Amino acid sequence: MAALTDRQASGSAVSESGQARPTLKTIAAATGLAVATVSRALKDAPDIGEETKRRVRETAARLGYRPNRAGVRLRTGKTNVIALVLSTDSDIMNHTSRLIYSIANALRGSPYHLVVMPFFPDQDPMEPIRYIVETESADGIILNQTKPDDPRIRYMQDRGLPFAAHGRTSMGVDHPYFDFDNEAFGRLGVRALAKRARKRLLLVAPPRSHMYARHMTFGFSDEAALLGLPFEVADTVTSDSSGDAVEAAVAARFTRPDPPDGILVGSSAAAMATIAGAEQSGRTLGRDFDVVAKEAIAVLRRFRQDILIVREDVGRAGEFLARALVAEIEKRDWTDRQGLEVPVKVEPGR
Repeated sequence: MAALTDRQASGSAVSESGQARPTLKTIAAATGLAVATVSRALKDAPDIGEETKRRVRETAARLGYRPNRAGVRLRTGKTNVIALVLSTDSDIMNHTSRLIYSIANALRGSPYHLVVMPFFPDQDPMEPIRYIVETESADGIILNQTKPDDPRIRYMQDRGLPFAAHGRTSMGVDHPYFDFDNEAFGRLGVRALAKRARKRLLLVAPPRSHMYARHMTFGFSDEAALLGLPFEVADTVTSDSSGDAVEAAVAARFTRPDPPDGILVGSSAAAMATIAGAEQSGRTLGRDFDVVAKEAIAVLRRFRQDILIVREDVGRAGEFLARALVAEIEKRDWTDRQGLEVPVKVEPGR
């Protein structure tokens, strides 16, 4: 076995290049602060002033400080890892990329790091959750596509693992979440279509197993009934189906009697496929039919200027979930544990 270097023998951290890694003591010496103050500032402790935190973080970045993960876990039992568990079926344009960015951005300057763990359509959604819990590989989990009775949430709650959900359930479980009010979206979309004198409505909803599909479908159908408008819900495709499948289903619907002239769609990608399918019958968007869709990233107006848009602030959702989960992990009081974005307007694309 090779002999220990002087630095290793003295207990100093050593990088692969043989240079001593900066430690909390190094930062303390550079800032003139106590080691305990430096440590608490890097942990974003509420009793440390923002100016002190900023100075400590800037000094740590300048010196190239990185906490030793193994040492942190031995001392605290924590990994300083937050896992974001996402389905690969998610609409990358509409939600996933923006959600990842906003969570990661909210964690900047904190001791926590984001790890994204995907699961596939043919995989049990419980698998990545069980893996994280059983291996203790993260301090908390953020998940989306919640179901009315979600076994993942029950499992994490029973095992005491902190988590936050992008979406709600009907389980009666009190936990951090942020959601978009899809019932309000459904009602808002129906009213916008009625204002344009549309008489036969169609909803391309999310998969029915998801909680937000239930909210959206109820808002759409109840508002249409209140206004006396005939409506239908697509039964062969969802807003998560492939573009080809949505386009083909909508094109087929327009060949049958009494096609819709007002369509509400649950995702940007499905909205574009819906418009393409309707246009195969020779109809023109904005003249013969209208489409209302929600989006997280501004792309729809570049596709068709006559589309009607409801904006969803997924960036706000990601930031909220990150901060709420960190507070849950650290057992801090956090007044805003649950948030709901309520859409209030439909914007024309042009």
